[in-house]
Amino acid sequence: MKSIFSMLAGAAALSIGLAALPALAADGDGIVVYNAQHESLAKEWAEAFTKETGIEVTLRNGGDSEFSNQIVAEGKASPADVFLTENSPAMALVDAAGLFAPIDADTLALVPEQYRPSDGKWVGIAARSTVFVYNKDKLKEDQLPKSLLDLADASWKGRWGASPSGADFQAIVSALLELKGEEATTTWLKAMKENFKPFKGNSTVLKAVNAGQIDGGVIYHYYYFGDQNKTGENSNNVVQHYFKNQDPGAFVSVSGAGVLASSKHAKEAQAFVKWLAGKGGQEILKTGTSFEYAIGNGAESNAKLVPLADLQAPRIDPQKLNSKKVTDLMTAAGLL
Repeated sequence: MKSIFSMLAGAAALSIGLAALPALAADGDGIVVYNAQHESLAKEWAEAFTKETGIEVTLRNGGDSEFSNQIVAEGKASPADVFLTENSPAMALVDAAGLFAPIDADTLALVPEQYRPSDGKWVGIAARSTVFVYNKDKLKEDQLPKSLLDLADASWKGRWGASPSGADFQAIVSALLELKGEEATTTWLKAMKENFKPFKGNSTVLKAVNAGQIDGGVIYHYYYFGDQNKTGENSNNVVQHYFKNQDPGAFVSVSGAGVLASSKHAKEAQAFVKWLAGKGGQEILKTGTSFEYAIGNGAESNAKLVPLADLQAPRIDPQKLNSKKVTDLMTAAGLL
């Protein structure tokens, strides 16, 4: 166990930017984070947090569905202290199992209500917008779908693609289910099965659109910006179409952070989540190359992005996004 002097020294090392956090010293074991966010972004977050606080962060990387189901299976025996996701349905699954501790009130206050669940058991730390990417040589603006629901029309048969097996697309379907109900979602999924071309991964969809293999595809916005930030070789022929108008296709998916109720390092875990939702974590979203949206109160996103306020996204309680129901419906439609 650390001496009282080393504990005080660790607390004194907290930066001015973390003055609102409780004075904490790093436990010798630090915290374990089940990370389903992009590895590079999570690594950047973890290293900056450790530099400011002295609290060590061990990242275990995996996928949304993989980790959410693993946490449920582990129950109170989970070695994880914090769970980070790309999309909300995985957070909702763990929440429904009663495995999250409540997030500290001052942390919840850092994030607008629409970017956190109504029960306060986890909090949003980033977001991504649904977009329709299209090949500019194959489609003109007046030929674009006005709604995500339009892609069910037979005129789109063989012309658009998506990655149905990924948590990203399943989150979009979760939003459709919440907004339009089971009957409409089932009808749309059946039409999708008839019309779309399947790909594995959003980057692969983007590449296929760029190459003209399909006219368009449904993905998240940051894949385009990430490719443009590199060589642009998989996106130079691509334009992004934002559905807006509170359409299901304008869905903004919230990336979450939650503290496991079984955590043996609860104070450190709560401090990490607060840092992610606060100035430290949100500034990395602005200045880094993840191109995900910063969502904290007053936080600014990367200047290349369409402002969140301009997306006209539908408002959905992230707690209500149902991954199990969605996968059942997608399986019934022959998409999984």
